[in-house]
Amino acid sequence: MAEFTFGPFRLDAAAARLSRDNAEVRLRPQGLQVLRVLLQHLGRPIGYDQMIAEAWHGTFVSRHTVDVTIGEVKKVLGEYGRWIVHRPKVGYSLEVPTSDELVRKGWHFASRRTKEGAERAIDCFQQAAVQCPGDFRAFEGLSTCYLMQATFGICAPVEVYPRFLDAHNQAVAQGGLTPELRCNRAHGLHMFEHRLNEAEQEFQRALDDKPSFATVHVRMALMCATLGQLDRALTLVTQGYQADPLLPTLPPAEVNVRVWRREYDKAIVIGSKAIELHPYLQISRANYAQALEFSGRLQEALAQYQLGSIMSGDLPWMRALEGTCLAKLGRTSDARAILDELEHRRGTDYADALYMAVLRDSLGERSEAFKELERASDENSAFLYSIDVDPKMDTFRNDRRFTRLQSSIKKGCQP
Repeated sequence: MAEFTFGPFRLDAAAARLSRDNAEVRLRPQGLQVLRVLLQHLGRPIGYDQMIAEAWHGTFVSRHTVDVTIGEVKKVLGEYGRWIVHRPKVGYSLEVPTSDELVRKGWHFASRRTKEGAERAIDCFQQAAVQCPGDFRAFEGLSTCYLMQATFGICAPVEVYPRFLDAHNQAVAQGGLTPELRCNRAHGLHMFEHRLNEAEQEFQRALDDKPSFATVHVRMALMCATLGQLDRALTLVTQGYQADPLLPTLPPAEVNVRVWRREYDKAIVIGSKAIELHPYLQISRANYAQALEFSGRLQEALAQYQLGSIMSGDLPWMRALEGTCLAKLGRTSDARAILDELEHRRGTDYADALYMAVLRDSLGERSEAFKELERASDENSAFLYSIDVDPKMDTFRNDRRFTRLQSSIKKGCQP
């Protein structure tokens, strides 16, 4: 017997095991046999007699039993159950969309969590949507990538978030509201629409549907920063580790929480482990570097920022962090050179204005820094969610203009 891969599923026929995204899915043995037959004849119709002969090994069962068993298989496959098609007088077939390879490639690029990766993934998903307009996965991929671009400061949220909403709605219309799509929507409600009560409800529903979904814990922990609930944020991160200890975004999320709690030594220990596990994940390196910076270990922080800039040269906010650290070390001319570079790049790239504000303030440009903060608000910067607890903002807190900015942002929030 062989292994079969389709969509997010893998059937190990020899071990009688079905998994989805490497997590085992429960299906009774007869259902696994039916699925095996469908996969062995992928795309070709299987009549009742042939199905009984191959899945029940010739043991007589009624057509009703076949229908019920296939119904069980479709239910276990969830939104992918629609790939099992029944044609009267012909039989059942498992029909994987021809866009499957493009979708797989798209998720491969998206997993890099980089600007180039997101752009290449979007190209794959757009091609998949053209090739198979009914393949909900293409729109799910597009919505995830647009949300990633907004969240990681790759593109201006005010421009890319509407694309997320459009793709998300198409994915839901075609495939239903899965836990993954619900989690994405909740994240958008928090970060970019500031509808906190609705976001929390959607996060909870996603967890109810899929208790092992660790990404929900990560994103809820971020929402706790907006709510000022840092003890709860730490609890959520702990629950995330219990659900999926190897999720790449968990360690940088914990570093963030520890930094917000001013537990810099603990943040450094976790950040060191994070870059050991995921050395090319830019948020891991950036968060680790910030923990070093806030604890006063500026030279070590600079080394991490510089590595991050080399690995993620297409992210201007990483360069802004490097420039800020240089300014703190007294290397003003080097910091100003980075500021000039980023101003030049703004003609073609999105440079998150919140990080530009921090860089300008480190160079003594307080008035220009506040103009940047206002710009960050206008562009709906993804990083505004944590300004009440982020140490980067401490330098601004005694200024009345910052209090007004906080009040402006909170006016748009629904608690």
